[in-house]
Amino acid sequence: MPSTAIADIDYDEDRQQLTVTFVTGRIYRYIDVPFDVAAGFQSAFSKGAFFNSQIRDRYAFREITSSPIT
Repeated sequence: MPSTAIADIDYDEDRQQLTVTFVTGRIYRYIDVPFDVAAGFQSAFSKGAFFNSQIRDRYAFREITSSPIT
């Protein structure tokens, strides 16, 4: 199901880095995310709910960009 908040999810298994692009255009990279969490996120029916309960405030992150999509 498409998400109203999350535009794209990318996971680098070797580095355990999860990159999340939001529909606002902001991109965040989450560090030390286990494969099973990333896989669950990618297959979740509600990406936003999964993100809020399993990723947000649980993993270190940094913002990659804050430029809005135009």
